[in-house]
Amino acid sequence: MTSFPWLTVLVAVPFVGALLVAFLPRTRGPVLSKQLALGVSLLTLVVAIVIAAQYDTGGGMQLTEQHAWIPALGVHYALGVDGLGLLLILLTAVLTPIVVVASWHDADDRNPAAFFGWALALESFSLMVFSATDVFLFYVFFEATLIPAYFLIGGFGREGRAMAALKFLMYQLGGGLVMLASVLGLYVVSAQAGKPSYLLSDLSSLDMGTGAERWLFAGFFIAFAVKAPLFPLHTWLADTTQRATPGTSVLLVCVLDKIGTFGMLRYCLGIFPNASQWATPVVVTLALISIVYGALLAIGQDDLLRLIGLTSLSHFGFITLGIFVFTTQGASGSILYMVNHGIATAALFLLAGYLIRRRGTASIRRIVGVEKSAPVLAGLFLVAGLATLGLPGLSQFVSEILVLISAFDYHWWVGAVAVTGIVLAAIYVLWMYQRTMTGPGVPGVEETPDLNRREIGSVAPLVLALVLFGFYPMPLLDVSNPTVTTLLQHAGVSDQAPVVPAAGEKAQEGPQ
Repeated sequence: MTSFPWLTVLVAVPFVGALLVAFLPRTRGPVLSKQLALGVSLLTLVVAIVIAAQYDTGGGMQLTEQHAWIPALGVHYALGVDGLGLLLILLTAVLTPIVVVASWHDADDRNPAAFFGWALALESFSLMVFSATDVFLFYVFFEATLIPAYFLIGGFGREGRAMAALKFLMYQLGGGLVMLASVLGLYVVSAQAGKPSYLLSDLSSLDMGTGAERWLFAGFFIAFAVKAPLFPLHTWLADTTQRATPGTSVLLVCVLDKIGTFGMLRYCLGIFPNASQWATPVVVTLALISIVYGALLAIGQDDLLRLIGLTSLSHFGFITLGIFVFTTQGASGSILYMVNHGIATAALFLLAGYLIRRRGTASIRRIVGVEKSAPVLAGLFLVAGLATLGLPGLSQFVSEILVLISAFDYHWWVGAVAVTGIVLAAIYVLWMYQRTMTGPGVPGVEETPDLNRREIGSVAPLVLALVLFGFYPMPLLDVSNPTVTTLLQHAGVSDQAPVVPAAGEKAQEGPQ
């Protein structure tokens, strides 16, 4: 265990910042709340970078903290970080200040202090989820993330946001209640084994019966499938992204939804490895449906934000597929996909928000010919879109290739179906760009202003990351690969290395 509680500090900084921002006197004005939120989010990023600098890429749970919380139930305040958690912590810490800058004027007509306060609270709770190594602690903050998310959706955004927030909350609470039953079941199982404990290290080595493991796995998986989202528990997604502000959608889709796939790796494979393999045929089928169905739905959308939201249904299908084919390439591709999807989709949401603010509408049919008057906006939008469809040279391509290779290794027809998602992605991205950016334009489009320096500054780091990790993804893979190896070994899976004949040795022909 580390001598200094870096992970606790990481979680505490945005939480304290959220309280300070939310309770600033109204007389101090909205500018101070924005500046304070930006300062706190940047400080959180600095702490995350310090944690990353101390992390040993050799793997294992590091920077651990452990204190008894509720001894009678075996509950601990336990934190730690491995390669999977570290990458998602860094993604969260990077995206939050970008959202603050990009959303500088999104809440001016309501209550900026509340908006940025809830955003920092969501960051804090998400960081705790990615750091927790006690299942009970994880569950508490898994549910706590719904509080700031609900108020961000329902309090800020477009008409119909209240109903979208309610739908989001009902789905998430439903999944959480199912998971609670499994959390309680873990107490019973661990108590029967000798001593109740919610520590991940204890539960991962617990010998539970086949039936109990499968039922407990189901409770966790359903909650994660809602969060991810995965077909058929996805219908809250499009309504939420359509009604929420673009900054809120970034926090929801690029950070909060990653908790679902994070949980599949950390808890489903980590605690229920046999049940995870037992459920693989069903989960792979649901993932394939999500890939194809999400892409088809996206093609038919007229609302720009709704379209981008539905693309994530397809992408989360790829991530889930990579996890449950049980290969090192698939799991590594899934973790890489989580990071790259967060970067590319965040850029798309923010650029779409800038476009909507300028044109006064999210209807694709009413946004035509923008590239002539706003070439920088159009160019950055194209790069983010090409990354989303998996163009070679941009970061998401590497992720998709790793997942597709593992899909074909699992079964040829699984890979064949998954490939159709790539083709459909090219259709909805290029058609979206063609309909909004090219063409003769609609009345008034020639007066559309280009991005200003603040807006370019908020998106530029994301675009640079898309290019950098497209050509050189090894820093991300070096961090994630040891975690993948540990998880698959725990599940009893080891990939066979390719057999290469020794130099000068001839392959034997014919029957032996």
